[in-house]
Amino acid sequence: MTVPNVGMPPAATAAVGDAPRRRRRVTRQRPNVVAGLFAALWFLLVAVPLYYLVSSSLRRRSDYLAESPLSIPDAPTLENYRTVLEGGFGRYLFNNIVVTGGTVALVVALALPAAYAVARSASPFVQRGFSMLLIGLAIPAQATIIPVYLMITQLRLYDTLLAIILPTAAFALPVATLVLTNSLRDVPRELYEAQAVDGAGPFRVLVSLVLPLARPAVVTVSVFTALTAWNGFLFPLVLTQSQSTRVLTLGLWNFQGQFGTNVPGLLAAVTLSVLPIFAVYLLGRRFLLGGLTAGFGK
Repeated sequence: MTVPNVGMPPAATAAVGDAPRRRRRVTRQRPNVVAGLFAALWFLLVAVPLYYLVSSSLRRRSDYLAESPLSIPDAPTLENYRTVLEGGFGRYLFNNIVVTGGTVALVVALALPAAYAVARSASPFVQRGFSMLLIGLAIPAQATIIPVYLMITQLRLYDTLLAIILPTAAFALPVATLVLTNSLRDVPRELYEAQAVDGAGPFRVLVSLVLPLARPAVVTVSVFTALTAWNGFLFPLVLTQSQSTRVLTLGLWNFQGQFGTNVPGLLAAVTLSVLPIFAVYLLGRRFLLGGLTAGFGK
């Protein structure tokens, strides 16, 4: 499209004509060598341990020390995986799924209404309660293990999966509520007012408006809570003792003996235990960034 030069000085006309050329010059970017080097370094830091994990799990126990750690196994075998699957891995995996699923469901069910109340209510009581909840971010789980142990035993929940779910969910609630609150503060006030004009109550607003709009943040909270619950070690160690309530992180001890460790078998168990939570991460990863940065633009 030609720009008319009526009423414009020659310098301005030349500036208008040079504008597309400048835009093309601005959009032409040089390759970021430093970022590429850091990306390559990050890839090596992630890929090499994963390769070592998988390749070592395919070696025989006698070949583990004889072969180079990063070489391709001369005679790969699935014997270690068979040993793991026959050693109670299915029971540990089932317990881990119950603990992780129960923790995620409990955290989302409690954190979403709490975040809705914090984002919409101007009550000092609600805001002070939110401030007290955030204090939990600064308290490590190790510092509370004795009170938690006493409460679980008083509730007669010791050596049950619920004994793991409750404290794990309690320590995940502050982060989950904070992320969901930032997400709900991005929702325009007019949408809430439109729901109120239609006669919707708080529960209907929560289900029909808040939950769909906060879906990226809910997925983010679910993924991070699942990671925490899946890899939990302290609460399963202190609050359970029987074989029937053992989870994967404790089941890995079966490959450590008094006089030695079956390293290929242990790495095979680690490989199998990583696969389910890695699949959860892949399914929810596209929501993670949007959920974590929600509300930060204000």
